[in-house]
Amino acid sequence: MNVKLIVWRQKNPSTPGSMKEYEAKNIPKEASFLEMLDIVNEELIEKNEEPIAFEHDCREGICGSCGMMINGKAHGGFRTATCQIHMRQFQDGDTIWVEPFRAKAFPIIRDLIVDRAPLDSIMQSGGFISAPTGCAPDANAIPIPKDVAEYAMDAAECIGCGACVAQCPNGAGQLFTAAKVSHLGLLPQGQAERYVRADAMVKTMEEYFGSCSNFRECEAVCPKSISTDFIARLNGDYLKAQFVPKKPSGKFRNE
Repeated sequence: MNVKLIVWRQKNPSTPGSMKEYEAKNIPKEASFLEMLDIVNEELIEKNEEPIAFEHDCREGICGSCGMMINGKAHGGFRTATCQIHMRQFQDGDTIWVEPFRAKAFPIIRDLIVDRAPLDSIMQSGGFISAPTGCAPDANAIPIPKDVAEYAMDAAECIGCGACVAQCPNGAGQLFTAAKVSHLGLLPQGQAERYVRADAMVKTMEEYFGSCSNFRECEAVCPKSISTDFIARLNGDYLKAQFVPKKPSGKFRNE
């Protein structure tokens, strides 16, 4: 199949970028979207032109590094990571627009690569679990209802790709933060720092991202189908954190 690509090219953060047109010819329908870009890059290299820079690692929909806007939607709106999109999902002769994630919190590094360091900052502010869990306990040693364990795993599926931020009209980071807060806040091991974690992560999030206005665009493009129900949990934990007794230093007593 043959498709036309309109790709954002930008040499570095300080250089203005623009959309460039490329022809992707004789692409197998079985090829993934990133494999198609590899084929285009091989042709560019043969012509002594700069290949299109894009980020990737696992190519298995796990690491979340491959994020980009395809036809105006994060990951193309297919509810899967970009690396798991195949060319059979497009038609021969299609024109495909490819851009980096568009969010103020994600500055462009080069071409389709953005800096998602603010997501790491949120994770770091959450700290560690202080419970001395030791060796792995027996499966039935910690009584956790099956529905609670499964709900925690639903949140833990978040791969931190940033699609929720890129798709949100406000550039909000609530869905990512809610998933990271909830997957620990639902389990016994995460209770000791539950409210400390929620308070710290929300405050860090607010330094970089816009506010959630319940558009639910984030949920619509999330590769792991993270529910906005977790945002409600996050709001509840953050509100409760404001009423948890604190030490004279201003820190929570359970910190």
